[in-house]
Amino acid sequence: MGTHVEVPVIVTDSSTGCELLNEFVLSKREPAILRGFDIGNCRTKWTWDYLQQACGSRKVKVHVSPSPQMDFITKNFVYRTLTFAELIQRVQLHEQSSFFVCKEEKYYLRSLGEDSRADVADIRRDFPELSADVSFPPLFDPERFFSSVLRISSPGVQLWTHYDVMDNFLMMVSGLKRVVLFRPTDALFMYLQDDKSQVLDIDNPDPNLYPDFQRAIRYECVLQPGDILFIPALWFHNVVNVDGGVAVNVFWRHLAADQYDKSDTYGNKDLVSATRAGQIVDRAIKLLETLPDDYRDFYARKLIARIQSRACKHMDA
Repeated sequence: MGTHVEVPVIVTDSSTGCELLNEFVLSKREPAILRGFDIGNCRTKWTWDYLQQACGSRKVKVHVSPSPQMDFITKNFVYRTLTFAELIQRVQLHEQSSFFVCKEEKYYLRSLGEDSRADVADIRRDFPELSADVSFPPLFDPERFFSSVLRISSPGVQLWTHYDVMDNFLMMVSGLKRVVLFRPTDALFMYLQDDKSQVLDIDNPDPNLYPDFQRAIRYECVLQPGDILFIPALWFHNVVNVDGGVAVNVFWRHLAADQYDKSDTYGNKDLVSATRAGQIVDRAIKLLETLPDDYRDFYARKLIARIQSRACKHMDA
């Protein structure tokens, strides 16, 4: 496997966390864990029983899969509407058995807005029964806020590797999560399909299908309850829920608002400028297809070299 780097942990509190984050994290655009920051009463109040009592009858749309490795490319899961109480009960059932041998369905909630096509998720609006229990860390300009997402997962569920176009914090409320991240500059090693990596099993990738994946540098950590993980925009991340647990994501716009697709309710559509650039590349490829093979190959390589020299921060030969 490739190089492994441990995600740094910054032990702090709410009074000094902002200063430390700005000094050591945001300026570097690298992931880091804030430990000791106040995320609200959710840390102690959000037991399974409390969640069932608070939101038991509320209906939620849940990813349901027979496999713990959920794959958004092949869609090895279905969406099923359950009550909040049903979801909690099924997650608890999995907690009581070993997920290494359990062949039952796995469940993963990524909360949505009331109208998923038009509304972004915001726990303060979508789950008013819980909103008072959560404190968003004041680590970004509130005017740049985009969404806040409630996540609940069965033990063992592994989410596909992907990137988001906005900065975000992953706040662990309960349970443990293993997170593996990869740098944006390693994109050529990730075997991308849109914003997702085709490499499903990042711990045992097929060397015949994905020979360059091992060249990507892995940044690894295990999040404990109360931890806040800063995930910068464009950093690839893969999450394994070590046991059943609850987390909240907070996303915000790092760039000017007009750079983001106004129809994007998930925060994963490519930036407007990047989308337009991709469309131009598609047109360029179509033009080159009118040439004989050797000419097409030659001019394609010239275009690649131009992009590397003028647009890439650095590129391995």
